[in-house]
Amino acid sequence: MATTSPFSRFEFMIAWRYLRARRAEGGVSVMTWISLIGITLAVFALIATLAVRAGFRAEFVDTILGANAHVTVYSAGTADEAGNLVRGFADYEAISGRLLAIPGVVRAAPLIKGQVMATSGEATLGAEVFGMRAGDLATIPRIGIGSGAVGDLATYDTGIAIGSQLARELGLGLGDRVRLISPQGTKTVLGVSPRVNAYTVVYIFTAGRYDIDRTRIYMPFAEAQSYFNKDGVADEFEVMVDDPEGVDGFEPELLQAGGPEALLWTWRDSSGAFLRALTVEDNVMFIIMSILVLIAAMNIVSGLIMLVKNKGRDIGILRTMGLTEGSVLRVFFLCGAFTGVLGTVFGVVLGCLFAIYIDPLFSLVNYLSGGGVWDPSIRGIYNLPAKLMLGDVLSAVGLSLGLSFVVTLFPARRAARMNPVEALRYE
Repeated sequence: MATTSPFSRFEFMIAWRYLRARRAEGGVSVMTWISLIGITLAVFALIATLAVRAGFRAEFVDTILGANAHVTVYSAGTADEAGNLVRGFADYEAISGRLLAIPGVVRAAPLIKGQVMATSGEATLGAEVFGMRAGDLATIPRIGIGSGAVGDLATYDTGIAIGSQLARELGLGLGDRVRLISPQGTKTVLGVSPRVNAYTVVYIFTAGRYDIDRTRIYMPFAEAQSYFNKDGVADEFEVMVDDPEGVDGFEPELLQAGGPEALLWTWRDSSGAFLRALTVEDNVMFIIMSILVLIAAMNIVSGLIMLVKNKGRDIGILRTMGLTEGSVLRVFFLCGAFTGVLGTVFGVVLGCLFAIYIDPLFSLVNYLSGGGVWDPSIRGIYNLPAKLMLGDVLSAVGLSLGLSFVVTLFPARRAARMNPVEALRYE
């Protein structure tokens, strides 16, 4: 007895005929369209969600690595003659050279840090001052040269650099003067009096992180030493490496270069909890969206069950003509698979378009809602990013096709096991 190969041409022909049949002919075109639209929307939502989550994570990490130290080398402190704990590095030039000599370290800058109140007119805000040399400031990716900041770093030693949000809330522009008030001021017989100095704003940067742009001020290193009463010392070192993801591997050499008092604080230590929370959220969102894809795929089952019921007479005739159970199963499997494949393709196209054109789409939503949809003070970054990743798209495609194929097997198997005698008894 001659047999046909699986998924032969006539099986595709019959499946396609059933899919495009009108309802009057026993087809279920309406259910097919519902299944198709459901899978399309589910795959679109899955890809859009994964793209936004990947974009948010990438933007968040980029702002961390682009405006902050990958590793901070700070001092554990030593006791002076009076028994007071003194922190800082007196030989900061030598330590900076040793840090830069470590393979993989691309930047090592001595730093002075302090808290101040910044005032301009009637506005007063808290700020954090970073005392840093002009050459070191210029090499910070999101703040220095090439970052899109306004002003001239060549004049940095005559003033200060300030974050754009801080400048906006204080009403400052280039050339304006701002007063900085530090509690670590002049020591007198009556105690320590606050120090108040006025500085000219010569550089305004936008790092892309709201908390940085609203609180950070950069001051020339020598001026910061004088202003915070830390002459001849550096509080810590900002270190950047060529492989931030592998920052843990640099710790032994950094500790050795920093000396016996050195301690380390990496970017993972400061933001690791948030990144772990993002990872958990990514996994939960994928599971939730996968359930939506499963619900959409279940529409294929209901449509195929109706199709099998309406095509019972046809199944009986095909079986009496010699069609095997396997051929019948494959015919109805193809009916469901066509819907799953087309829905997946349309969903991928829509999801990719959403990720590519998210900025104009988000601007439209923001406009229609009257603005204020995205609050950078809460989310930390200024816009909703999206990043298409091949792995995310492939996982969405694999999930959708896998579920579509699996759920199709049950009604297709039911059609294959139908008794042709029972199907034709009342015909």
